[in-house]
Amino acid sequence: AKFTSSFFFSTSLVTGSLLLAVHFYSLPRAAPLIPSTALGVLLLILSSLLAYAGIRRSLRNASLFLSLCLTVSVFWCGYGVVFILGGQGVLNDTGDFCNALVPGLVTFTLALLIIAVVGFLCREVILAMVASAVSLASAHEVAMHYSTAFGSSAVACNYMIVCLVGGYFALGRILYFLTKEKIALPGTDLAKKKTHEQIQPTSGSMNRFAVTGLILNMLSASVFGCRLLGVTGKLFVGQVPWLWAAGIYQIGICILSYRAMDVLMATFFGFTSILKFAGGYCLLYPIWQPEEPSFPTPFLVVFSILFVVLSLFLALKSPADGLYLLFYVAYCIALACCPKGFFEGGPQGVDVAIFVASALMALIHLYNVKATAKIPTGKGAVKALLARSSFLKLREGADIHAPYLGYSKYADAEVLGYACSVLASFALTMTGDPQAPLATVVIPWVVVAGGILKLLGGSVAFARGKTLESSAFILYAVMWIIWGLTRYGGLYGTTRSFHAAVGIIAFMLFNVFIVFCTLFLNIAWFFYSLTFLLIAVSFLLDAIHALPAGYDIAATLIFGLVSFYCFLSALFNSIFEGSCLPMGRPIVQLSGMRGGMTKCLHLPARKASSVKRIADILKNGGTCGIPTDTVYVLVAACNRPDAVEKAHQSKRQAQDRPMSLWISSLKQLEPAKHLFTPLLWDFMEAAWPSPISLVVPRGEWVDFLGMKDSAKYVGTPQSIAIRIPDCSVTTHLIDLVGPIVVTSANPTGEADTTHHNQVYAKLGDKVDAVLCDGPSPENIASTVVDCTKIDSGNIGFFRVGIVPKSQV
Repeated sequence: AKFTSSFFFSTSLVTGSLLLAVHFYSLPRAAPLIPSTALGVLLLILSSLLAYAGIRRSLRNASLFLSLCLTVSVFWCGYGVVFILGGQGVLNDTGDFCNALVPGLVTFTLALLIIAVVGFLCREVILAMVASAVSLASAHEVAMHYSTAFGSSAVACNYMIVCLVGGYFALGRILYFLTKEKIALPGTDLAKKKTHEQIQPTSGSMNRFAVTGLILNMLSASVFGCRLLGVTGKLFVGQVPWLWAAGIYQIGICILSYRAMDVLMATFFGFTSILKFAGGYCLLYPIWQPEEPSFPTPFLVVFSILFVVLSLFLALKSPADGLYLLFYVAYCIALACCPKGFFEGGPQGVDVAIFVASALMALIHLYNVKATAKIPTGKGAVKALLARSSFLKLREGADIHAPYLGYSKYADAEVLGYACSVLASFALTMTGDPQAPLATVVIPWVVVAGGILKLLGGSVAFARGKTLESSAFILYAVMWIIWGLTRYGGLYGTTRSFHAAVGIIAFMLFNVFIVFCTLFLNIAWFFYSLTFLLIAVSFLLDAIHALPAGYDIAATLIFGLVSFYCFLSALFNSIFEGSCLPMGRPIVQLSGMRGGMTKCLHLPARKASSVKRIADILKNGGTCGIPTDTVYVLVAACNRPDAVEKAHQSKRQAQDRPMSLWISSLKQLEPAKHLFTPLLWDFMEAAWPSPISLVVPRGEWVDFLGMKDSAKYVGTPQSIAIRIPDCSVTTHLIDLVGPIVVTSANPTGEADTTHHNQVYAKLGDKVDAVLCDGPSPENIASTVVDCTKIDSGNIGFFRVGIVPKSQV
């Protein structure tokens, strides 16, 4: 993994820089050596490889490497599309190419300079040299567009420096890999950078992706800020690649921030991606309409309120970040006050402020991740104040984002999902003109906020095991995308279509099923799904041309307010302990449903503390569900007869399926070794650890395990199945507890249990804890071998499971 990411980085960097060096050396010629379209396509391919290298390496805490990879990646992505537009004749007017390129070049000159400065300060010389060379190349290119005194050779020289440094880095990584980490050229061994970042916790306190997100905010602000300052002559389609590249990458940063367990910054980046897509949409608008579009004021007011709420919660963790979000509050207010939005001076002035603030915050974030001495952001101040409060208490610890069952690689995205519902619903307040449906900017708010970001929230919810919530989010996202485009894109035509109405009714029927399911979830979700029917009815009535005046506003207010409450509740529950704004209890509580919620513990198997806690429960006479090398099982300690009997009763164990015995090592049977025949003992040594259960003759050796009267529940009067599992978690647990009695974690007669959720659903009210490890590695149980007659040269099979007969 280390070599792959470094290889992709160095190869992509050298190739892209070489292409650009050749391009700029040949620029004075009548015909460039590399056609613009071909160069743009190649840069797009290389930008995707750089993004892959950065994300892959990010798992190893290389924050500067990550920031450099993603920054150059988004730079070349937008750069490449601009070259493609130039090659296809879209940028034909005098100065179009300059007006299209300069906003991006200005942004990445400063952004890469920041990365270079931090790199030099933190002794990451190679990466700093690459960043500074690309920054100088961008600066020279800007100068070249405004003054003939600057030739293109200076730009090419800077890219040749990048080629040389990148080649040195590639050579160092190849030597490091081929010599098995014995030889490393100076500055190329990223694995041994013993910086402060490597010991930072990863539970939301450090988001290494935030720097790239802040640079993307600089990029979008630069497009409009340069127009206000006179750096560019106009706003037009040539600048859309920068805005939409920033929007696409911002959604990626949003997802990666959830991976970094940073709910608040992920939500913020999701919000800013909406503004980037909307800005690009507005620059494309003159293609199909001569006049500039207008903006729905209620939507922007609501958007500013969401930014205010988010900034307040973010200020609890970092006051500097909270203050930074206030710039976006001002931005939304400026857009609401200006009928033509992005095209007017007020919002563009705020864009200039956002550009400066984003650059400053990017410097602070990157330096604080890399350096031991921190630039103060006020993180501890609010925490100290809240520590004195008895009403509000911040959630802390490594498990604050853990799902109710098991574990997840992502933090909860419901905050963003509810916020997008608020935004998309309030976009409906502006009724479009049937003759000019695109005259009002509605599509970006409905499609991006209600559709794309809600799909993101549904996907993350699914990854966290929230099946119902994810299904609802994805269904609503599809609804917003399809009918939002249909209604506000003028796709109906002059007459409304009953065919569209049929599709909407089908979605409404799906939603009725979701409403029914939410009866068993909680009150808030019931009203959330129920009031969405009002939005669906709005689309339906509009499709058949029967929408009464004012209905959209009423539906928006009801669904928007319910969504806003859910947004606040999710925010409170992610930041504070307790339930200041509860989601409510299930309206219908079925017998047995979530029966173990207050009794059955769920502990992640990846933590040694969880295994120790399960061991303590077993030692105290409890029964637990645990993962193994095959399927999940129900276990009890052999030396606790009461627990063995409890496990037998909770399973309703059939006589033809007796419980078995598991050990972690044959040493646990050493005291009774003389009671086993030498051949049987040798066979056990050869067969274990593995998913093979050996049925051996019952004998006096059973008395050594301390089961006493409960021994009758284990095995049969003639034999007992015994095994050493090939699972480190299970064997470690047995080391702590001693031999355990085992049976499958499902009622007798039912299918094997292959996920901790199934254990919880089937036996949650009958066991004391479940050790959660997600899906089982196998869906097949162990092979059961009859060794009762092994000394006569015969073995049999009670069950052929994952291990075939031939292997036994």
